[in-house]
Amino acid sequence: MNTSGTAHRRDARHPLALGGPLVIRPGLADRLLARVLGASLDYQLAAGCSPESNRLLAARAQHIVSLPRRTSVARSWDHLLRVARRAPIIRTPAVPLNAAAILGAEPAIRELVERLTAPLPVTARGVAAATIPLANAASPVYGRQSPDALADLLDVAITQLDPAQPLMGVA
Repeated sequence: MNTSGTAHRRDARHPLALGGPLVIRPGLADRLLARVLGASLDYQLAAGCSPESNRLLAARAQHIVSLPRRTSVARSWDHLLRVARRAPIIRTPAVPLNAAAILGAEPAIRELVERLTAPLPVTARGVAAATIPLANAASPVYGRQSPDALADLLDVAITQLDPAQPLMGVA
């Protein structure tokens, strides 16, 4: 209680109050645009741009760190492992998988899936780093780079998905 006899409450203008100036609260238009520009925003997040730096990055980060979205990314990695184990049957116009790289990186993929599906908070940078190789036809998932190239990308994502990583940018 303060001296006037009323309970102390945090002033809504205080920078640490929910909705204060340090909290970016993207609106519906921001969230929709962030989905449309998802790949571009993922590259920025994976490169280390702070989600707090603008509304679109904040909206994208909020979306991709949600457990349902992370679970979806994890399922995509599991699916890649299953497809890579199958012998190629018929050539399709789809971009072929680099099965050797995928199978060679299976332990890293398993660890990535485990971190993505853990009910712990993770960084948007890590989720973006885990998403990009799935959507980029030039990534080691599809390209003919050495198997180590995929393992290296996965190691970066796994490191960024460590729950011990700071969730907010450090000034």
